[in-house]
Amino acid sequence: MCGIAGLALRPGLTPDPALLKAMLAALAHRGPDGEGVHIADNVGLAHNRLAIIDLATGDQPLFAGPATLVANGEVYNYIELRQAHALVCATGSDCEPPLHLYRRDGIEATAQAMRGMYAMALHDRATRRLVLTRDPFGIKPMYLAEVEGGIAFASEPQALIAAGLVRPQVRAEARDELLQSQFTTGAETIFAGISRILPGETVVIADGAIVERHRRAALPEGGPVPMTEEQALSRLDAAFEDSVRLHQRADVPYGLFLSGGIDSGAVLAMMARLNSQPVRAFTASFDVPGAADERAAAEAAAKAHGALHTTITVTEADVWRELPKIVAAMDDPAADYAIIPTWFLAQRARQNVKVVLSGEGGDELFGGYGRYRSAMRPWWLWGRRPRATGAFDHVQHVLRETPRAWRDGITAAEAATALPGRSRLQAAQAADIADWLPNDLLTKLDRCLMAHAVEGRTPFLDPAVADCAFRLPDSLKVRGRTGKWLLRAWTARHVPGAKPFAAKQGFTVPVAAWIGGVGERLGPLVAAQAGVAEVARPDRVAALFRNAAGDKHRGFAAWHLLFYALWHRAHIERRDVQGDVWQVLGER
Repeated sequence: MCGIAGLALRPGLTPDPALLKAMLAALAHRGPDGEGVHIADNVGLAHNRLAIIDLATGDQPLFAGPATLVANGEVYNYIELRQAHALVCATGSDCEPPLHLYRRDGIEATAQAMRGMYAMALHDRATRRLVLTRDPFGIKPMYLAEVEGGIAFASEPQALIAAGLVRPQVRAEARDELLQSQFTTGAETIFAGISRILPGETVVIADGAIVERHRRAALPEGGPVPMTEEQALSRLDAAFEDSVRLHQRADVPYGLFLSGGIDSGAVLAMMARLNSQPVRAFTASFDVPGAADERAAAEAAAKAHGALHTTITVTEADVWRELPKIVAAMDDPAADYAIIPTWFLAQRARQNVKVVLSGEGGDELFGGYGRYRSAMRPWWLWGRRPRATGAFDHVQHVLRETPRAWRDGITAAEAATALPGRSRLQAAQAADIADWLPNDLLTKLDRCLMAHAVEGRTPFLDPAVADCAFRLPDSLKVRGRTGKWLLRAWTARHVPGAKPFAAKQGFTVPVAAWIGGVGERLGPLVAAQAGVAEVARPDRVAALFRNAAGDKHRGFAAWHLLFYALWHRAHIERRDVQGDVWQVLGER
């Protein structure tokens, strides 16, 4: 787990070490345990290290013959790759086997062989090519920009901006997506001139220009495969155990983010099965009366499995103090209110562990969201497409102009993933996995944890688990009003005292209550910010904040504007975000 960056320039040009160092400085939070820079011909590679596996000899860049590699992430099956291919490695690093496989078999075969989360850059001096590749679920990020003389890449967009390679400018289309749906879609980011390497994509650069692109799919092709529940449970147990076993590989202490839900509870149960020592688990709660509180369910799960359980309470004072820093960490913006507890959980977990497992991906793979039930029905039976409305469709006249095309990226993902043979449910799941998962949930996890030098791992997002889950019969995912049926059935069998068929509570953060309590004070400050004033009517913004409490639509809209105000100040205006919300927004 690290931060990487680099330059691939036209022939005759040499990367400036100062630019590489500037990008490394901007990514220092991702890897405080060491750094390395390598320049050869017209390519420069840079690496910040967070030491997780092979603490003694795992520094990067890694070298093999004419090839050099820097990577962000973990290749969990590195031991199996070494053994199966009889690889002779100079280090114990999980990232060295892919380097040798690339030299022998090429990048496509290497990508197919890897199980893990990764964004890799591999410079082959023999072919004068730079190969960039990203894991199929997009767990680890990588960004590209065309710059003077060639192409730059980095683990975070803000590194490209901080180094002066790209000027920060907002793409209006992506801004509208963010305000309406809390994340942005596709290859283009909210920053003009900065794009994402897509999940599973490999980009080949030669002489400072992209010459080849291809992708590895995260999900298997084809529709649901008939099987009994017993057969499905057996397959799931084997695939899930193997995935969690691999995801626990580390030479440092690891733990778990535990909610009161099915997904993280299942991960805890499997970790407890595989570990002889108690699992360290961390849960967040809130200080707002009536807020969704998962403490009781999490404590019961922790007790059932003998976990060492820590619960933190996120207070309103904590939020106003830390929110500018939290939002600033989300340079590729995702206005998901779950960034708040995730930030504080990472902050607390870092005192005991350097790696945490979590349950991201369970809803998407096993059919957990309520919107999937609606998507399964045809329109004449009150079915509707997911994300049919945006946050400001429910709040009139706040924005200066109603966003018209904000859903285009989601529509494109729906069209691209509705492959022949897939059921309506599979198509909805695949669309979420294409954009919502990498650009919201996994971006949230990556930025909030890496800000505290903690590695996040997601054992549901493994090729073997995806192969097991995605082609299940629809009835083993959604049955009546109950989603994640098979995962619930597995929990009922393997988690003592669990109540897995209880109604899904959903994870909520009381942002509306927090904002509503200070809306009179906060609204005018948000309305006056340059980014907000450009898109919204100040008087309407102030009124929205005054009335945010008690209405989820007004609360969400107010939260999105508050997030955007802080994000714009940090990443477009490039202004100081040290201090609490009131200080940063300029309260006098």
